[in-house]
Amino acid sequence: MHIPSAPTATLALLRFDEALAQSGAGGGYDAEKWLYVPDFYTDYRYILGTRGDRPLICIGINPSTAEPGNLDPTLKSVERIALGNGFDSFIMFNVYAQRATRPQDMDRSCNPLLHRENMAAFEYVLAHGGPGPAVWAAWGNIIESRDYLKGCLADMIGVGRRYGAVWYTAGARSKKGHPHHPLYLKKDSALDPFDAAAYCENCL
Repeated sequence: MHIPSAPTATLALLRFDEALAQSGAGGGYDAEKWLYVPDFYTDYRYILGTRGDRPLICIGINPSTAEPGNLDPTLKSVERIALGNGFDSFIMFNVYAQRATRPQDMDRSCNPLLHRENMAAFEYVLAHGGPGPAVWAAWGNIIESRDYLKGCLADMIGVGRRYGAVWYTAGARSKKGHPHHPLYLKKDSALDPFDAAAYCENCL
């Protein structure tokens, strides 16, 4: 369980490029296998994943407790689905970078600085995801937890368009049309094409 220590606007946040430059220096995990930014446990996380040539980029809402070598149930499912669908690695990304196991503990309003740096991280992930990077929409109904999440997601979809991202879902969508969360998927769940732009217009 991670409960934020304070609103992110009151924290001294590392910019993504600074955190990326330092990644791997903190020790405690295999930096040749893992991509972890920032590379220490704190109240926000830009990226957690494994290194490879063909990653599946999974998009959740916000990070929880997972770290390299200590994946939570959601991340274990993400890794399983990625490998089961022919990818050699996975990247866990989030619409909002604040760690909070319970969505109700997230910032009440969007921190523009955190969002800006999170978008810089998303651009980095897409730029290193190969041609037509594969992005798995997996945020579930949690997208409704905070009003600002919809705007953050719309920005992500715009960034994805510039990089030719190919979007997918796994499993049935919710009654409200939101993509399925990874935690509740079957072991052999396949990925299906997802029109992220249409979803943004119709469901958000």
